[in-house]
Amino acid sequence: MTYRLLTATLLSGAMLVPGTAMAQQGEAILTAVPQQLTAWVENYNVFNRTTVLPTVEDFLYEPLVVFNALDGGKPNFRLAESFEYGDDLKSVTFKLRDGLKWSDGAPLTAKDVVFTYQLLKDNPALDVRAVWTQLASVELVDDLTVKMSYNNVDAGLIYQLAQVYTVPEHVWSGVADPVTFTNPAPVGSGPLTEIRRFTPQEYIQCRNPNYWDAATLKVDCMRMPQVSNNDQVLAMAATGELDWFGSFLPDIEQTYVSKDPEHNGYWFPAGSPVYFSLNMEDADPGRNEAFNDVNFRRAFSMAMDRQAMVDIAGYGYPTVNDYPSGLGRAYHSWNNAEVQSEFGQFTEFNIDGAKTILADAGYADTNGDGFLETPSGAPLSLEIIVPNGWTDWVNTVQLAVEGLNEIGIQAGLATPESPGWTDQLINGTYQAAINSVTTGVSPHYFLDLSLHSRHIGQNRFQSARYVNPELDAALDAFNGTADAAKQTEIMNQIQVLIAEDMPVINVFSNPLWYEYSTKRFEGWFNADNPVARPVAYAGVPERLLHLLALRPVAQ
Repeated sequence: MTYRLLTATLLSGAMLVPGTAMAQQGEAILTAVPQQLTAWVENYNVFNRTTVLPTVEDFLYEPLVVFNALDGGKPNFRLAESFEYGDDLKSVTFKLRDGLKWSDGAPLTAKDVVFTYQLLKDNPALDVRAVWTQLASVELVDDLTVKMSYNNVDAGLIYQLAQVYTVPEHVWSGVADPVTFTNPAPVGSGPLTEIRRFTPQEYIQCRNPNYWDAATLKVDCMRMPQVSNNDQVLAMAATGELDWFGSFLPDIEQTYVSKDPEHNGYWFPAGSPVYFSLNMEDADPGRNEAFNDVNFRRAFSMAMDRQAMVDIAGYGYPTVNDYPSGLGRAYHSWNNAEVQSEFGQFTEFNIDGAKTILADAGYADTNGDGFLETPSGAPLSLEIIVPNGWTDWVNTVQLAVEGLNEIGIQAGLATPESPGWTDQLINGTYQAAINSVTTGVSPHYFLDLSLHSRHIGQNRFQSARYVNPELDAALDAFNGTADAAKQTEIMNQIQVLIAEDMPVINVFSNPLWYEYSTKRFEGWFNADNPVARPVAYAGVPERLLHLLALRPVAQ
């Protein structure tokens, strides 16, 4: 049996100059689009949240454990072979696999794990998951064992700890400024650590010569062409150039599947909530007054035609999220029906109702320009940022702007590049934005990420910069117990607090965007093989399991 040879001819327009390293004889090279932007930036710092390359997490650096959200959070052990909780649930001890090596051949031990956590403690800007707000200590037990102690019982903290990607002490200990470090000669632990080619238009990431699970890995390299928008992805996909990607494609059956129905497929399992956030720390007096007014946020919500956003902007792929708590249908089993009954009116499309709420709250057109001023008389206008090229979201924002203008709110949109959009969300240098948040085993994960005050400035999800001590306490309490009945009671309270104040405006639940081709590789996750979340983009560690499941197609 011979495998289909993937050579330079498969690399589309990315032909290399003579002498540049290219596909070796018999190599299996998978072409993927894990992110859309106008140019790749060579940054391999796994703790960076703006310009880091999208294949650094999971593929260049491997996590300790991958928890499979589609399988009830079942752990798939990677660098760690086991973990054990302390009797008081205030610590967890990880045991690493014996014989692990870094890609340069140096031993990978628990000392590297301890070093990594100390690095984050010494440089809080690197602690993107804010684990040191909840950790008391990280101790070396022996060369294979690390004990992590908590400040308080936190049944969900392990999901964050497992995604703190360990870096090699023998490399990073000599870095003067790890925050700005771009890690130009990366030494990693994952399946693909060797950067064979890098340009702003394409990079190729190849097999780790010392990968502990090399026998499972059948993909030799991943090739990431630069694409800036969904239309470019569609053009490449239609010609059969792409193997693995995740993009919004209008009328996917016609535009993608029909081009090669034998090989082209897709699967859109329920994914992240999509919402509008208003920067509650905006320095402009008018916006600050409005954004911190629940009446304004409720009127904003009622001006959103969620069904049109799904049907027109999303081609019917997303699911309307009209839950006042933002829960979404994927987590309906947790739904507090009383919240829906009391606050559901504020997530219904109702232009007249929105106008009434604003008028009753004192918003009025005092200067006759057709747009409202705040109750104090301050001018009010807002600009909603949306990543350039994300056509479904751009169209969603356009619909939102129409609704806002109709109720008298002067609104427009801007389209920064996705890294710039992310940076503005993290730093709070924006007015309003469309955003989404990654999901976990329970709704607590995404609600905490997007609404707990400890995440302000730490991730792009808490872009509203919302502070509510009562909600913070309830979110903390949820993981303070492992009792299912108590967690349900606390989640009911969380939903009440969110619905009362509407800190963000949820509009729909995005599908997990995922398309694939079986022309060159097989083993893809799909509706008939729903092993784990199947996406190519960063933030979903299960994509490592997906990569390891793929095999070149036999000829």
